Amino acid sequence: MTQLSRRTVLKTGLAIGTTFVLGRSATAVAAPTVAIESISTISKLPDKYHGWPTLARRKNGELSLVYSGGREHHVCPFGRVELMTSRDGGESWTWPRVLLDSAIDDRDAGVLETAKGTLLVSTFTSLAYEPTLAKLKASDPESFARWNAVHERMTAEERTADLGTWMLRSEDGGASWSGRYRVPVNSPHGPIQLADGRLLYAGVELWTKDRKVGVAESRDDGKTWNWLSDIPTRSGDSHREYHELHAVEAKPGRVVVHIRNHNRANAGETLQCESTDGGRTWSEPRSIGVWGLPSHLLRLNDDRLLMTYGYRRAPFGNQARISDDAGATWSEPFTISDDGAGGDLGYPSTAQLDDGSLVTVWYEQLKGNSHAVLRQARWKLR
Repeated sequence: MTQLSRRTVLKTGLAIGTTFVLGRSATAVAAPTVAIESISTISKLPDKYHGWPTLARRKNGELSLVYSGGREHHVCPFGRVELMTSRDGGESWTWPRVLLDSAIDDRDAGVLETAKGTLLVSTFTSLAYEPTLAKLKASDPESFARWNAVHERMTAEERTADLGTWMLRSEDGGASWSGRYRVPVNSPHGPIQLADGRLLYAGVELWTKDRKVGVAESRDDGKTWNWLSDIPTRSGDSHREYHELHAVEAKPGRVVVHIRNHNRANAGETLQCESTDGGRTWSEPRSIGVWGLPSHLLRLNDDRLLMTYGYRRAPFGNQARISDDAGATWSEPFTISDDGAGGDLGYPSTAQLDDGSLVTVWYEQLKGNSHAVLRQARWKLR
């Protein structure tokens, strides 16, 4: 079956030991010593394809994990937003709960618990499966009948109107959820909470003519969102080749954003920009010398920054780096997993437990399996 690249989805519907600080080359510090305690598969439905998870730790210690589930393939019309929870630091997970299953493909999912205890889940809808659907009619009539039955639940005009970037909210710890509502941008791992109480969402304005890249903010706990600022385009780049942003507040007022880059310069790398005024203005994106993407950013209990990202070269897996200086420089890479069968993996996100240990979850298509699973690493920094 023909499959589309991640980059096509968004258009249609060796890590090196050098960083670049404001245009100047600087040797990265050595990677920290880590201990990988366990790697396991945690998804519950082996006959389904799971993709693009986000993990968040709530103030009560519970872990919330959201992802696109119910799928047949990397690109298909069946995607839905699912949630699993763990009350024991990832030792066990609940059966998945479907939070959203729209009439077209629901992809990615981000999750955040706000300072007020509200859970926010983000996602976007896509019609990127349509080219594959057209080919299935001749090549796989059985699959075509199934896909087309889903596809024809709405008219072409209704499907186009259903494209969007969306959010769900729960004010009771996940017991009940709102309907979906539109937000200005999308990124795989969703928004962040700032020290001043605002929510900041770095991302891309999908399915619009301009396809702006920048940040939106919310001042009412995620109920409404407004465009705050554009992120500038690096000289020689097209902003249309910037994808899948994620942000972290390194210290009050200083926000670091990572960008998946597909421009010719530094293609396949993570770019970085910063704001020193809470997201109102931004530096020009620049290379930090990291091949691999997309990046998930986490501020650790000791105020260091952790970036985790997929590594789609041999050895296929997931890598991470640490910054001791609020994102000015990054360490050499260290490995979380390196036993992947190919490039259909990644999007790792990480949460830190009270004892300082870390839990990272990603998706991966294992050797001999046509369906991607959710894998989890439990590990420690030493």
